[in-house]
Amino acid sequence: MSSTDGVKQTRRDQILSAAAELFARHGFHGVGIDDIGAAVGISGPALYRHFRSKDAMLGEMLTAISERLLDGGLRRVEAANGPEHALRELVRWHVDFALDDPALITVQIRNLANLTDADRRRVRALQRRYVEVWVETIRRTVPRADEPTARAAAHAVFGLINSTPHSAHLDREQMAALLSRMALAALTTAGVLDPALATP
Repeated sequence: MSSTDGVKQTRRDQILSAAAELFARHGFHGVGIDDIGAAVGISGPALYRHFRSKDAMLGEMLTAISERLLDGGLRRVEAANGPEHALRELVRWHVDFALDDPALITVQIRNLANLTDADRRRVRALQRRYVEVWVETIRRTVPRADEPTARAAAHAVFGLINSTPHSAHLDREQMAALLSRMALAALTTAGVLDPALATP
């Protein structure tokens, strides 16, 4: 990669970060190209040197979120010392993501319908793979858990953790510990996780 490419990538990241904050605050349709440009100190039309449209920007943003969640989840499962450790690591990973990037979580939840058909299919495929990482880990942890129960439990935990943009009223460390305990407790209550294992 040339140094010029490196500068362009940095600018693209800045644009996507600013767009995520604006989309989360005002909604996709409530934000114009000029708003995004102003947030990064360039003219709206200059954004077209980096993205062909606002739709393309959203597509890249949501694809990147889904790829990041999937890749991070897979790495943690592969590095874990057994299925119980893997499940705790998945909880920790999703909690960290939600706390560190609340705007991205909000945009992901609210804007799937605003994607082009091609981008929506790509994002949904990545999301399904991420869910499967959780389902497989839950079932390895508790073999008696059937597939529908494991899937329902995974989605319930996502809902809990993804509420962070509205519920993060403690400092970062306290909120991470609270969310992890609550997620693991939810899995325990559902009979998915043994109470002896439900510690972050």
